[in-house]
Amino acid sequence: MGIRTRAVRHGLAATVLVLAVCAIVAAFSAATLSAARAELAPLTARTTAHVTAVDHDADTATVTWTLPSGGAAQATVPLDSTPPAVGASVLVGYDHSAPAHAVIPGASVLIAADRSSGELLFIAIAAGLMVLVTSVRLLSRLGLTHRPQVRIPVRRVRVQSGLMARSWLETEDLPRRWIPVYFDPVLVTLATPSTVALHGDPRRNRLVAALIDGVVLYPSGRVVKDDPQGRRVDNPSEIDDSVRARAVTVRGLLRQLRADVVLIVPAPIIGLLWAFLDGSGFWSWLGATVITASLALWLAALRGSDPS
Repeated sequence: MGIRTRAVRHGLAATVLVLAVCAIVAAFSAATLSAARAELAPLTARTTAHVTAVDHDADTATVTWTLPSGGAAQATVPLDSTPPAVGASVLVGYDHSAPAHAVIPGASVLIAADRSSGELLFIAIAAGLMVLVTSVRLLSRLGLTHRPQVRIPVRRVRVQSGLMARSWLETEDLPRRWIPVYFDPVLVTLATPSTVALHGDPRRNRLVAALIDGVVLYPSGRVVKDDPQGRRVDNPSEIDDSVRARAVTVRGLLRQLRADVVLIVPAPIIGLLWAFLDGSGFWSWLGATVITASLALWLAALRGSDPS
């Protein structure tokens, strides 16, 4: 199972894409967090202040408090949350040397720091889980070709379920089994039915690889006992020149990308939901959208999408 295997190239390309997108979004979040921490660093003094004014149009609150020296201090703090009521007592953090530089709970800089920290944590978890799942998927298939071969008549079926299509090998012998396999152009020219070599017995093994015209097809999932749900298309019983020509057109990963791109359609909606729940704006929506889109392409590679 080397880099020449189409499924490996597809999976690695999708994994690298997700990691690159996560790195770019994380860089922006880290820059925001760094700027917020730099602004908060000098605010080492703490006391209780009173809200004297609230500007709902500018999203600011003006607070006053008494300095240790006995003098009065005042600061107008930009907010990114519901402002406190006028007359309320709030905790204030301020700079000893410049008391007008201050924050209160709900200040924009505090929210920005908290939001950026959450984004970095989410990105790290998403990237880590993706790498873990990808590694487990690769390792679980490394030894499949060392199993003894059995020759079984099968037919290739393409099943469209939702936005994704997958290739399956359906055994002709009873009891029938359906083996999901990663796509390769050799599947397009597999006549129905054809006797192929399988590494493993689909009646006993959960993962079974197939050998077709010298090409190893690794399983994209477990063998199932029930007919896969979705719109089914069977390969023809005779392979003519038009079928061979179609097999040539689906060789490259660019065709694969064009087939998978439909899966990113929900990404802007998920990004909008994230921005709404997070209370953030355009840039958070954009970051969530591109990460979701890249993860959708990775999921297509993981599950073995069929571009034919």
